[in-house]
Amino acid sequence: MPAADSDGVTVLVDGDQDPPPDGGYGWVCVAACFMINCFTWGIVSGVYLSYYLRYNSFSGASPLDFAFIGGSTFGAAMLVAPLVTFLARKFGTRAPMVAGVIALAGGFIAASFASEAWHLYLTQGVLVGIGVGFIYIPSIAILSQWFSKKRSLANGITSAGSGIGGVIFSLTTGSMIENISLAWSLRITGIIAFVMTFTAVVLTRDRNKVIQPAQHPFDTKLLSQINVWLLLAWAFISMLGYITLLYSLPDFALSIGLSRGQATDTITVLNLGTAVGRPFIGYLSDRCGRIKVPAFLTLVCGISCFAIWLPATAFGVTLLFALISGAILGVFWVTIGPLCVEVAGLQQLPSLLSLSWLTIVLPTFFSEAIALKLRRSGSAREYLYPQIFTGLAYVLASIFLFQLQRRRGKQSSR
Repeated sequence: MPAADSDGVTVLVDGDQDPPPDGGYGWVCVAACFMINCFTWGIVSGVYLSYYLRYNSFSGASPLDFAFIGGSTFGAAMLVAPLVTFLARKFGTRAPMVAGVIALAGGFIAASFASEAWHLYLTQGVLVGIGVGFIYIPSIAILSQWFSKKRSLANGITSAGSGIGGVIFSLTTGSMIENISLAWSLRITGIIAFVMTFTAVVLTRDRNKVIQPAQHPFDTKLLSQINVWLLLAWAFISMLGYITLLYSLPDFALSIGLSRGQATDTITVLNLGTAVGRPFIGYLSDRCGRIKVPAFLTLVCGISCFAIWLPATAFGVTLLFALISGAILGVFWVTIGPLCVEVAGLQQLPSLLSLSWLTIVLPTFFSEAIALKLRRSGSAREYLYPQIFTGLAYVLASIFLFQLQRRRGKQSSR
């Protein structure tokens, strides 16, 4: 039966519907969503950005111009969330996902013909971002429909796909650029993305007929809940740190005198940390608390920025930070689905996810541009201010999630 939270908003708990099977075909969906993460977020790494920055590939373009390419990818992916939610309600989840496959591959292939920076905005930035959003956004809701007790573990396993994809493409993209060309590297990336994501989309299957989710693109009723605002504040602020760290680390490695090969190794180790750490985060969340664990790990990520990244001047320390941060910096992507269920219930999951994606549009779009503005080019410590900015973002974000945990504890004791 329905239950009311302390804010007076009625939500449906998992037991009100046919309970998720916690397995069965759900594991096929886990494999499919793993592939989706691998060949969407795993491809959208900092390798191309680092290449553009260091080799000034397009005359007249500034570092800020290249930063907006990465930012527009993430921003566009999140900005289309209400449209994707609407299309999924009207046509089912598979139709927008197939459209996303075409946009993703088309964006990379079109980028291979770019001759000016603004061409990259539209292709490798916006079009690729739209493709990622159309594929990825429906997949998050699908997973939570198949799992209850193992919901965070399933999300952790699939989120690890972005780390595996990052490892693969960070190791191969540089070689492709050097031995074939930048243009053919982008084309090959697009072709691989098409084949793999299309296969994954075919394998996904939702349980919308059973769950009957609300699927409102912008449900303002949810905004009447304090818990929702705390969750969205955590999402917004933590994403400021996430994007800055993800895109700054390869160029930071070069700024302290490391070779291009060592910079590539750094981003590879970060992605390896992501692949290993995210399933473990999911397991811990299911066992120790789906709000407590991400709150604690968000704080740890912020502390590690000050304790390890800030004083890093050698290859070994940089690799250590890449491994640790890789495991925990993307805690948002592992836990946002289960957190939305904890806050609003399974029926409201697509609606709250849509709000969450919209919330992180601005930080994903502007974070790397902010980092590059904070960077002190030519100084002994170019990335000092971006490092401080990243650490503060994670520490501040954790406060909101700890407050959410405190409120939920009080509500449970009543």
